[in-house]
Amino acid sequence: MLIDEYLPSYDASEKHSATVEASAERIYTALRTADLAACKTVRLLLTVRALPGALLMGSKGWRILRARMTASIRLQAFEQRGFTVLDEDPPRELLIGLTGRFWTLRGGLTATDAKSFVESLPPGCARAAWNLRIEPVDPGRNVLVTETRVQCADRKTRRKFGAYWLLIRPGSGLIRRCMLRAIKEEAETWSH
Repeated sequence: MLIDEYLPSYDASEKHSATVEASAERIYTALRTADLAACKTVRLLLTVRALPGALLMGSKGWRILRARMTASIRLQAFEQRGFTVLDEDPPRELLIGLTGRFWTLRGGLTATDAKSFVESLPPGCARAAWNLRIEPVDPGRNVLVTETRVQCADRKTRRKFGAYWLLIRPGSGLIRRCMLRAIKEEAETWSH
């Protein structure tokens, strides 16, 4: 698994899966084309997460937030917001990473790439890896698995992230399950 190569040790993790009646190729394409915020719950939770940062930006922040509340959110939108595709093995696996201070109002995201992601973390930072893997079951039937792992740089960061994780983990899991459903629906629509 790619996530094991990039983030073998971690402080928090979450895993979800969905069975999809489609080929691995269809599912892999749907990873990039599905509206990951098609579920109103996802849109609401992502908006709530972005609200503190928007408030700090004044009227510009409100305009950005309003635009996000109605726009489709595909993988490319996540990439524009600081998520980076670290590695992929089409049509089986895709690994996304981000680095920052996720528990802060704006998330404190810093640019990363495959090389810098595995280097030593600066104090006060954390890194997250979001893996999407397609596991075959039968011809035309696969399980799409998403696993998220977070690693903190130090004890103080673990405490800060731990409090944040306690608060957001239920919503984070709900977002992942809704995103899996959006990918599943898109892949299965193409298959029929």
